[in-house]
Amino acid sequence: MQNRAFILKLFSAFALCFAWEIAGRVPVSYAFPTFLESMSALMQMTADGRLFEAYAETLRPLIIGIAISAVVGIIVGLWVGLSQFFDWLFSPIFIVMQAAPLAALIPLLVLAYGIGLTSKVIVVCIMAMPVIVLNTSGAVKNTPESLKEMGISFLASRLSVISRIIIPAASPVIFAGLRLGISAGFIGAILAELKITPTGVGDIITYSRSIADYPIIVLSVLFLNLLDKVETLLFKGNERGYVSD
Repeated sequence: MQNRAFILKLFSAFALCFAWEIAGRVPVSYAFPTFLESMSALMQMTADGRLFEAYAETLRPLIIGIAISAVVGIIVGLWVGLSQFFDWLFSPIFIVMQAAPLAALIPLLVLAYGIGLTSKVIVVCIMAMPVIVLNTSGAVKNTPESLKEMGISFLASRLSVISRIIIPAASPVIFAGLRLGISAGFIGAILAELKITPTGVGDIITYSRSIADYPIIVLSVLFLNLLDKVETLLFKGNERGYVSD
């Protein structure tokens, strides 16, 4: 099963790269690079160290924002899932945060907090926290009642029911929310660098766009997909739903 999945992934990647190369050579657009040109740009950026410097700068607000979002988001999500009052009080706020156009809010954040690290961290939190809170609260609400009733029948305290039944049962969805939150936070970090101050990966995108270096722009967008591989390694124990042959 694992070998077949690996072969299918390789075939999918090869098909994508082949289609990318053909689209660049047709060309679909004169501004659209070929796959080989993009890989050449990647090697160039890696060799001169620009790639590592950019990611080091981008990861600082991302790590701080994700850490805050994870801790606060899971705690608030548990409260929202366990209490009807907190659900009524906080759920609309995070639903609005998730739906709000972030690009329109960035000028207000800059006006209030300046163009430094604080504004970028807040942007990451606005992107990541609603996903984590809503996934956590939904997982807690959907914990099977039979499990909770079993704990109560064994005279378990409310704290024990929460820590030993509800949280373990909800953990797969909570971790799924963390994965989605990290992805959203990374997009927020790039958006903050594009809209607030051009640093890190945002600086690479802005500079490359200004000199029409389109291969680097395409690669900068594709780097977002690398996060999925990192998340898979970090949360490998929470994979669900696969049936072995």
